[in-house]
Amino acid sequence: MLYLPTRIFMGSGALSQARSYISKQGKKALIVTGKSSAHKSGVLAELLPLLKAEGIAHSVFNKVRENPDLGCVMAGKDQFLCTGCDFIIAIGGGSPLDAAKAISLAAANMLSEDQLYDETLRKKSFRIVAIPTTHGTGSEVTQYSVLTNTKTKIKAGFGSDLIFPRLAIVDGRYMTSLSITVSLNTSMDALSHLLEGIYSTNRQPLLFPMIARGIGLIIKNLPLCLKEPDNLPAREALAQASLWGGVAIAHTSTTLQHAIGYPFTTEFGAPHGLANAMFLKQIMRLYAPKIKPELSQLFDKIGMDQEEFLAWLDSFPIQLKVDLSGIKLDEWIAQILSSRNIQISPVIPTADELREIIKSVQKG
Repeated sequence: MLYLPTRIFMGSGALSQARSYISKQGKKALIVTGKSSAHKSGVLAELLPLLKAEGIAHSVFNKVRENPDLGCVMAGKDQFLCTGCDFIIAIGGGSPLDAAKAISLAAANMLSEDQLYDETLRKKSFRIVAIPTTHGTGSEVTQYSVLTNTKTKIKAGFGSDLIFPRLAIVDGRYMTSLSITVSLNTSMDALSHLLEGIYSTNRQPLLFPMIARGIGLIIKNLPLCLKEPDNLPAREALAQASLWGGVAIAHTSTTLQHAIGYPFTTEFGAPHGLANAMFLKQIMRLYAPKIKPELSQLFDKIGMDQEEFLAWLDSFPIQLKVDLSGIKLDEWIAQILSSRNIQISPVIPTADELREIIKSVQKG
């Protein structure tokens, strides 16, 4: 079964194409974004005149940082309610989009930090329009929000069909200002999502052609994008791959591939995509014996074998090394093994196997 309640507008001028649908979402929008992404990408320069022409008021909440925490969500909820907003426009990478989803739930159900992860309290939501400015998370077409707990400092996600964006507006022009580093890291996040669409025990064969096509687009266009950041066709191809990665995990969810990276983000500040990328090889080798037919089908489609693909990965600077000497690995391992992601992984590693995978990125 496939389910996707998001109306997607894609390509140059997607915002204009979505205009009549935006006008139906509400009368006042809370624009959820980071400090600079909405301006730097060019989205606001096109969005604000459109809102004015449609008679839609707005309030800007631009306090979302990378890896947003629950405190940020509560601040967004308060601004949403205090300014009389009735829908949300999220602009940016995965952080603003994920924060916007949580703000929608928190505001609609009057939830506190401690209540946000209680699914029994989620009864309704406010509508969300998602405008991604990176080609990584695919959050514009998923029901997931990943946040950092303000008290525990643990990064964890939740899902609810209530927070699928109503509209996804994907335009590669909004991504041409991305730095080389962000372009690489977000593309690796999209690659992780596509692979996890095959890894997950919830895998849907109907998605396999789309997944293979998406991975092929990344293989072909990522090197070009890194050499020519203004190459719009390359950006559009990566945006397409990212969206397909979002569609994949919306149906399959993520696996150990994601769960293992979260502690590296909270402890070392590793960007989310890089935290995934640094374990791509190790996770594929762990899973390969269990899902050999699925991987064989994938590699046939993209025209390379597993070792050639892993060699391609090695051509990028994603081999992050960190000092683990002060880390309580037993706590990390317990946290990872208790995550919801681990239960749908094709192979659940033992604590010792997981320790070895983590130690593979030990500095020195």
